[in-house]
Amino acid sequence: MAIGVFFIILAILLVIAMPVGGVFGMMSLLPSLMNPDFSFAAADVARSMFAGMNSFTLLAVPLFMVSGMIMAEGGLSERLFNFFAYFIGNKTAGFPCAVVVTCMFYAAISGSSPATVSAVGAMTIPFLVNMGYETIFAAAIVTVAGGLGVIIPPSISYIVYSAAANSSPSRLFTAGIFPGILIGISLMIYCYYYCKKHGEDKEKLLANYKEIRAKGFLPLLKESFWALLTPVIILGTIYSGICSPTESAVISVFYGLFVCIFIYKTIKIQDLGHVFMEGAKTYVNILFVIAAATAFARCLTMLRYPQTISESVLAVSNSKVIILLIMNAIMLVCGMIIDNIPNIMILTPIMVPIATAVGVDPVHFGIIMTCNLAIGMVTPPMGINLFVAAGMTKIPMLKLARACVPFLIAFIISLMIITFVPALSMALPNAIG
Repeated sequence: MAIGVFFIILAILLVIAMPVGGVFGMMSLLPSLMNPDFSFAAADVARSMFAGMNSFTLLAVPLFMVSGMIMAEGGLSERLFNFFAYFIGNKTAGFPCAVVVTCMFYAAISGSSPATVSAVGAMTIPFLVNMGYETIFAAAIVTVAGGLGVIIPPSISYIVYSAAANSSPSRLFTAGIFPGILIGISLMIYCYYYCKKHGEDKEKLLANYKEIRAKGFLPLLKESFWALLTPVIILGTIYSGICSPTESAVISVFYGLFVCIFIYKTIKIQDLGHVFMEGAKTYVNILFVIAAATAFARCLTMLRYPQTISESVLAVSNSKVIILLIMNAIMLVCGMIIDNIPNIMILTPIMVPIATAVGVDPVHFGIIMTCNLAIGMVTPPMGINLFVAAGMTKIPMLKLARACVPFLIAFIISLMIITFVPALSMALPNAIG
């Protein structure tokens, strides 16, 4: 089957908004229907789908999802924000920067971008509006900074990529730390520029800052200690070699339950059924997409499309810089029109051979891919972060998307640094070994 025809049919099915899992399943069957001699029939598709689900590594995905939901219900984001605002709330752009830091820290708890936007935005957007900031500016901060939910470990995207690329999830978790911090700093720099240019209501800000300071450092630390300890426990057990990411995900669920039920007492035992059911409903959709995308990736391999695409891209130029720019552009566009997880399952078998051919480590490339797809979560038409933030604030999605553009420029500048300075991603995993 001609490669052009195959991908045109795929694009049409996606454009008419067919369910992504169904599209992958149909496209996996199409070559054998067109050519009965093709050695990837319906039984092979079913086996590949089962193999895609039968993964110990992917078991971490629903566990981190449920953990994030528990901690969102438990109100951890408010305690984190108050703690960070204690230190920087009296500075220019102090409260907006505290929102970014809270998103960074919450990302290290939830592993999910929409969950970060929802949990942090629900509390911080009304707060910033009360402080005199425009609603659209407050929403844009959380929308873009929420993208750090898939970059700062533990990230569900890293787990899916590690399964698709046969890469180490622990090394990906380690490699994502410095890039996530760099992006967070770049967003805070723009917050500072915006507040300098447009001004702030200093009296109102100072009054609220004094309220936070009046609580005292030790009471605030006591209040936020268990929330601050969460990423230390999750990531510490992984980096120390005590647990695999999947085992650490189990610990995060039990830790979240313990903190929210017995310490903060913000969740009642009877509420857990709702939390677990929501987690199950969300993961069922993701699991089917992963299963169908696994079969689709296997079908592509049988058709030798990854090799064909790799040869075509490498024939364009001998320059590593140009090849990486082309791949970044492709991933950015794909991130705008397809959701994160199916993108990873489709692009990984196609892109990783190209990246390896130009000397890019698969772990480093996983960080590059995740950063590109995180930008896609903030851009129409498929920007899930936009949908979440627009739904919370009732701001039209396209208007919010325009307000996000300056933040996205800062994000893309950071992406270019991450792409062309591999040491930023690889120094820590290489040092740990």
